[in-house]
Amino acid sequence: MGRREAGSDRSPEFANSGQPEGHGHPPPMLGLVQATRPATLTQVARLAGVSLTTASKAMNGRNKISETTRRRVLRAATDLSYAPNLVAKSLVSGTSSIIGVLLRDPMVYRFAMPIVIGAQSVVEQREFSAIIADARGVVERLADLALMLRQRHVDGLLIVGDNQGKTPSLTALAKIPCVYVYGPTTNPRDVVHLVDDFAGGATMVNHLVSLGRQRIAHITGPKHAPAVQQRVLGVGHALDEHGFHLVGGVRYGRWSQRWARQVTREVLAKTPRIDAILCGADQIAAAVLEVVVASGRKVPDDVAITGFDNWTVFAQETDPPLTTLDMDLEHLGAAAVSDLFAMIGGARVGGGTRHHEGTLVVRGSTDPERS
Repeated sequence: MGRREAGSDRSPEFANSGQPEGHGHPPPMLGLVQATRPATLTQVARLAGVSLTTASKAMNGRNKISETTRRRVLRAATDLSYAPNLVAKSLVSGTSSIIGVLLRDPMVYRFAMPIVIGAQSVVEQREFSAIIADARGVVERLADLALMLRQRHVDGLLIVGDNQGKTPSLTALAKIPCVYVYGPTTNPRDVVHLVDDFAGGATMVNHLVSLGRQRIAHITGPKHAPAVQQRVLGVGHALDEHGFHLVGGVRYGRWSQRWARQVTREVLAKTPRIDAILCGADQIAAAVLEVVVASGRKVPDDVAITGFDNWTVFAQETDPPLTTLDMDLEHLGAAAVSDLFAMIGGARVGGGTRHHEGTLVVRGSTDPERS
C-alpha cells in the first residue's frame, strides 16, 4: 500500500488522470511537499556501477559475483535507502518470500529457540519472513499445521523435532520443500539435520582420557531416547579405541537432578575409585558434581566431571563450572534453512541425514586451571 504504479512520475496527490499538466488541473500549490519516490533497483545498480542483473544477484545473496561487488551494491542500497518491493517480487517469481517453521514440542523450547534464531539469520539475509506454528507436543497437530501453512502459500517448511523420537514425515502431505532439524523422521529420504551425538560422546571420552582418566562412569538419560543411544555408542566406541571399559556400565535414568543425585551416591558407594563421571546432560552433571563434592572428593583433582548441552544455567553456575559439549544449535538451524532455500530455488540437495559435530567447551570440572 502507498506505492505508485510503475511508470508514474507524479505522486498520487497530484495525478491528473493522464491529462498533460496545465490542462484541466492547476499546478501544485507552493508550500506543499510532494512525496519522495522510493529508490529503485535500477538506481542502486547505477550508483554501484554494475548491471541491473548483478545488482539483483547481490541483493538476493546469490553466488557467482565477487564479495567486493556485493558490498558495493549493498552500500549503494543503504545510501539510497532502497527497500525491495516484496509484493512485486512475489508476483514476478510466483513465491511468497515466506517460510513456515513448525515446532513439535514446547517442552524443548530451550533447544528449539537457538535453532530458530540461527535459521532466522539466514531468513533475513534472503529477505524472507517466517511464520512459526507450535504443535504443543501433539504430534497429530503437525499435519494440520503443515496444511494450514501451505494454504498461506509459504514457500517451504522447517520442522523442528525434539531429538527424543521420530517425527512423522510431512513431505508428501505438504507438497512443498520440507527440511527437518533436531530430530529424525519416519522417512529416510527426508532432508534431516541432526547434532552428531555419536561424535559428541566420543569427544568427551577422548578429552577425559587425554587428562589421564581411566576409570570412567557414565550417567545419562532415558534409554529409549535416540540422542542418548547415539551418545552411549560414541562413548563405548572411544573407550574401546583406548582399551578401556566403563566402570559399572551405563546408568540410564531420567533428565532429573533428584534422580542424578541418587544414582551418583550409588555409583560412589559401589565404585569408590572412579576418577571421572561422564554425564549425558548438564542438568545431570550439575547434580553429580554436587554429590561428589559433598562426599569429600575434589573436582576435578579426584573426579573429573563432564556434561553435555552447554546449558548456561547449569554449566556456568556450578563450582567449578562444567566442561561440556556445545551442540552449536544456531549453526544447526542456519544449515537446515540453507538447505531449505536451496530446495525452494529448485536445487537437488539429496535426501538423508546431515550430522553436525558440536564444540568441546573446557571448564574447571576437568581442568583445575579454568576453575
